Amino acid sequence: MGNSTAYPVLRTDDASTAYTQARRLCALLEQEDEVWLTAELRTAGEVRRMAALLPGVTFEHSETRTDPVTGRYAGFDLDVTTADDAALKAHLPLDIIEEVAPGSVVTRFATSLGRGAAAIEWHGRWPDEPAAGHYGSPPYDGVQVVFHGDRAQQGRWTEEHTVFVHVTKFGDLPRARKLAAHIGGEVLGEPQLGW
Repeated sequence: MGNSTAYPVLRTDDASTAYTQARRLCALLEQEDEVWLTAELRTAGEVRRMAALLPGVTFEHSETRTDPVTGRYAGFDLDVTTADDAALKAHLPLDIIEEVAPGSVVTRFATSLGRGAAAIEWHGRWPDEPAAGHYGSPPYDGVQVVFHGDRAQQGRWTEEHTVFVHVTKFGDLPRARKLAAHIGGEVLGEPQLGW
């Protein structure tokens, strides 16, 4: 299978602008198949907001933890709806990754984020454009907005937010440039390893 090729097409310090421009790109997808949400949660309040927004979401420690006695992997097992803030703080930061239906809670997710790194991935298919030599390539096509990051794969935390277009596993720079132009952007640097 392999990974998609991700091109950064917008970088901004305004999360709302990044989300809005990513949604503009999503409107160009011929089909939207799945949406993935990921977030690093740094406060008890953020954990509670995500629990309310995504009932049943699984929380995981951001860094691997082991039981000090047995040395075995220690998963996160608190009930976030009943745990007090002090109990939650002892486990922070926490991560979530969740597949959701297209259009369901995505906008509320974007507006509920804190200062931790997060991402929204819209997997789909770009339309075929035979005259330009562009062909849709599911499961590699799509749009991604990374909040507080500049890498399509997990990377260092930044103040900025980055929008990526994913185009085939082999890359398609002309199509990426065309998509970037649609939102008044341009391809920013080298392609990256995508999803």
